[in-house]
Amino acid sequence: MSFPSHRPRRLRSTPAMRRLAAEYRVHPADLILPLFVKETLSEPQPIASMPGVVQHSSDSLRRAAARAAELGLGGIMLFGIPAERDAVGSAALEENGILNRSIREVRAEVGEEIVVMSDLCLDEFTDHGHCGVLDDQGRVDNDASLEIYAQMAVAQAQAGAHLLGPSGMMDGQVAVIRQALDAAGFQETGVLAYAAKYASAFYGPFRDAVDSSLKGDRRTYQMDAANRREALLEVELDLEEGADLVMVKPAMSYLDILADVAAMSPVPVAAYQISGEYAMIEAAAANGWIDRRAAIQESVLSIKRAGADSILTYWAVELAEWLAE
Repeated sequence: MSFPSHRPRRLRSTPAMRRLAAEYRVHPADLILPLFVKETLSEPQPIASMPGVVQHSSDSLRRAAARAAELGLGGIMLFGIPAERDAVGSAALEENGILNRSIREVRAEVGEEIVVMSDLCLDEFTDHGHCGVLDDQGRVDNDASLEIYAQMAVAQAQAGAHLLGPSGMMDGQVAVIRQALDAAGFQETGVLAYAAKYASAFYGPFRDAVDSSLKGDRRTYQMDAANRREALLEVELDLEEGADLVMVKPAMSYLDILADVAAMSPVPVAAYQISGEYAMIEAAAANGWIDRRAAIQESVLSIKRAGADSILTYWAVELAEWLAE
């Protein structure tokens, strides 16, 4: 049958009818809030390129974690910004370094009420801003970086992280981290693998958020934007190495990749709505060019529709508050 028997508009006629017919919904438990904590701060510091997002002090981080738990968010992802950096990211291993200390403090605040995740990467801790250590020719040394990743994994697990998020895109990182965790008795600590992480132009504001000292780019280890099949290879390798969840990053420009991964992954799939995506919508809304709330909701729903089980987004708290209305 066709028109006039078929009238799809019947299911769009009222807000109640559209709710009834909706195929996808976003729930607070789908959302993961990235949080930045800076060692030298006594109060939150706004990030100019990400209006509404701050670098937290230790006290404000605990309050933000408690609010996220109260709203029923799925998780929080912690990023630490140390006072001092060196070539090998030594602060990432210190028991009382900003990230490991913050994991402990947040766990003490929220317990098991929300999943506490920690970024496992060296870029915030190195004076050169790369995700791994450099060899004598200035190239990122994959295997030497893995040795440090293994130590970071154990330190973060000891601090109390439920899930570790290796984001450096080093070959073999999930296997090395899994082996280190198991050997240290942390069999229950999970790994959220940044499996398909692309070298993107949309990371710019994030580098402001972590006070990045990076010169150049990360194209020798993050994925090329032209490649689609390669993403599935990266995911397959991380699954073989023991990933408990896998991630596609960024979300907006890679929804096709997200859909591909969601179609083949036997484990939950996350996507990261990154800083540039956030900044573009905020800037357009500030200029009155788009409806801010509608654009935020639509952008996150598109990530859910493409197949994400969990979405890292800087709007997680605001979205959860809207959903509670």
